Amino acid sequence: MSNKTESITDVLDHIDRNLDSSVERLADFLRIPSVSTDPAHDEDTTRCARFAAGMLEEIGFDAKVVETDGHPMVLARCDGPDPDSPRVLYYGHYDVQPPDPIELWDHEAFDPVVVEGEQGRRIVARGAVDDKGQVMTIVEALRAWHEVRGGPPCAITVMLEGEEESGSPSLEPFLESHKDELAADVCIVSDTGMWDIRTPAITTMLRGMVYVEVTLHGPSSDLHSGMYGGAVTNPINELTRLLGMIHDDEGRVRFDGFYDDVVETTPEMKAQWESLGFDEKSFLGMIGLERGQGEAGRSTLERTWSRPTCDINGIIGGYTGDGAKTVIASHAKAKLSCRLVANQDPDRIRESIQSFFRDNVHPDCRVEFEDHGCNPAISVPTDSHWLASASSALKDVFGVDALLIGTGGSIPAVGSIQSILGIDSLLIGFGLDDDNVHAPNEKFELTCLQNGIRSHAAILDAFVTKPG
Repeated sequence: MSNKTESITDVLDHIDRNLDSSVERLADFLRIPSVSTDPAHDEDTTRCARFAAGMLEEIGFDAKVVETDGHPMVLARCDGPDPDSPRVLYYGHYDVQPPDPIELWDHEAFDPVVVEGEQGRRIVARGAVDDKGQVMTIVEALRAWHEVRGGPPCAITVMLEGEEESGSPSLEPFLESHKDELAADVCIVSDTGMWDIRTPAITTMLRGMVYVEVTLHGPSSDLHSGMYGGAVTNPINELTRLLGMIHDDEGRVRFDGFYDDVVETTPEMKAQWESLGFDEKSFLGMIGLERGQGEAGRSTLERTWSRPTCDINGIIGGYTGDGAKTVIASHAKAKLSCRLVANQDPDRIRESIQSFFRDNVHPDCRVEFEDHGCNPAISVPTDSHWLASASSALKDVFGVDALLIGTGGSIPAVGSIQSILGIDSLLIGFGLDDDNVHAPNEKFELTCLQNGIRSHAAILDAFVTKPG
């Protein structure tokens, strides 16, 4: 064990002794159904913001719930013991995805349970890892510093949003109007994953995203398929035809100009990824599959870290109830998302998507679009002293070097924090590939929770005692 970790042995021991209490507080957090996309849960989402602010007040922070045009933000500040110490900004989100399909959960999604899993105890509930569990790794680390040392070793600001899962429409206006309160030296985000349960990781590449909902309007009303079938345009048939045109036989996306600005991964980077020992068979096997699919000639890590994609996320139209109804629907819609990589312009990609549908749709169909998010890919610096200090702390906690990895997901806030506040982020998360993010039976391994809390406590100490 290094001297740095030994210097905060009392803090780390406190974390270990009080893990059960940390799990209980996380369970209380998870019981609040803060589904930001569903207006039926607006009051729950506001209640969750107040709960989060209350937790921070308990550990000495000046915390408040700030109203926005959408769901509220949580903003909390605490000064450090030394006015010359750095200020760290933590970002996370307290909103969660809808629990659907609810019939596939082993228990009620907002009634968290702790069960035994293949790698020890785990907590299962919507939001367990995305992002309430990871937010709690931060809060509980700060709690340990407060209860053992009277407060953190440096100045801290915590910002939690309630719209990350619904496009973050209020985030940038909030950043603009609270620049002074949010000023910091570095930002830490825990909304990513580890390499595996024993190996920590710092994510240095995030894909961007364009999310579009496409609706095709056809006949003025639903029609009897016996009377009109085969004689008129069926919006569902037409929509599925267009969706089937998006990819060619090599798995490449056909939107005009989609790959124009994509930069090829260097041979050196490919060699580094190959050295990680990625197990494709296990990666697929944990989700019940045997053979991957995607852009031809690319490895799985390339496909998920450095190549752009387009996926259909939902199709709605016609009769979807039990039994049969012979109807030609008057309209049909699809939700689709494109994950983008560095240098791709999300506005240009969105325009290309719209042109694709307009140029190829049947004349009797009218196309309508609704945007659900548009943000660029992010690359974070790998040569900063903040990253060096964090890497050192992670090694102290885990006993192995932290890997620098990419991820296929998107965190729009990272780009907004950089462009508006001028602050680079460290993406240090503790999720695993099999955590069922956005799916039924979402879980967070308690080993990951514990090591996450320990890691955040150690990182703060590293920022003060060994700043790179």
